[in-house]
Amino acid sequence: MDFATTFNNLFHQMAFFNLTIGNFAMIGVAFVFLLLAIKYGFEPLLLVPIAFGMLLVNIYPDIMASPEETSNGVGGLLHYFFILDEWSILPSLIFMGVGAMTDFGPLIANPKSFLLGAAAQFGIYSAYFFAILMGFNGKAAAAISIIGGADGPTSIFLAGKLGQSTLMGPIAVAAYSYMALVPIIQPPIMKLLTTEEERKIKMEQLRPVSKLEKILFPIIVTTIVCLILPSTAPLVGMLMLGNLFRESGVVKQLTETASNALMYIVVILLGTSVGASTSAEAFLNWDTVMIVLLGLIAFGIGTAAGVLFGKAMCKLTGGKVNPLIGSAGVSAVPMAARVSQKVGAQADPSNFLLMHAMGPNVAGVIGTAVAAGAFMAIFGV
Repeated sequence: MDFATTFNNLFHQMAFFNLTIGNFAMIGVAFVFLLLAIKYGFEPLLLVPIAFGMLLVNIYPDIMASPEETSNGVGGLLHYFFILDEWSILPSLIFMGVGAMTDFGPLIANPKSFLLGAAAQFGIYSAYFFAILMGFNGKAAAAISIIGGADGPTSIFLAGKLGQSTLMGPIAVAAYSYMALVPIIQPPIMKLLTTEEERKIKMEQLRPVSKLEKILFPIIVTTIVCLILPSTAPLVGMLMLGNLFRESGVVKQLTETASNALMYIVVILLGTSVGASTSAEAFLNWDTVMIVLLGLIAFGIGTAAGVLFGKAMCKLTGGKVNPLIGSAGVSAVPMAARVSQKVGAQADPSNFLLMHAMGPNVAGVIGTAVAAGAFMAIFGV
């Protein structure tokens, strides 16, 4: 082979010769995500790997190629990461890490928080019917609707279980994007639906929760929920297992691994594979636009439903419940609880709502997993 042929081969292997306008557009989106994550701090643990996966696949599509698409029968690196998403392995491990990191004490101390978490799931079910009206089939509509819970792992889990792998990329990116944008999306809705006086309401300090209660809680919840909806076991079971690691006090090494090293490894694998599912061919279409729009509607309705139910509880308790904590019923832990605290503190700097908001927040995680299980039961999965 002469020098000219060698040079020509190398020259035409450059990505510039294979990229489409769509690829350049998605590379631009990846740059925007990186900017939001690095400069403005919008959930960098999520957006940095997602954005980088998006960047990689739109420069080098073969990084997501399946073995059948390659000449040597070996798939691309991120294809194997993505298989772990489709098999529900990574979302379930994320739930275990969340359980190991989260104190369920506020929910145990105030069981009424379950109602606020349940109310916020209204966004999921309303988005399901909107998706049906927009022409999606039942399984696709169910997978899309879970975005309303602002829960990326559950969105990926349900899309995989319902066989909606082609929609998994847009669904996951929309879910994680809304999780990252909770501090921007929720406050206007919260302020619109509450008065200044309601936002200033100070709630009574939560009662102390015993160690026995904290140990029994994950065992009891797993037993009850999984007996009613066995299909929720991968998510609810792993969430409660992680929490049992934390609260039992006898497996500190497992707690530390689940909440740190394992959690961060899984975030890297899941984030990059989700980002890599957004090639221009798969992402730039009308379905993606509708999914992003439906996700925003669902998230907005879920936030509003939680706040409105909080207002009802405020009235019924004679002003003892600050309606702002209802917005934390979406399962973006702990971002949504922090937003409740922030908006309350803006009305009264001495107001401390964080621990009260963590109750609905944790209930929202469980509620979203239950909603996913209900959809799987409906479709016989």
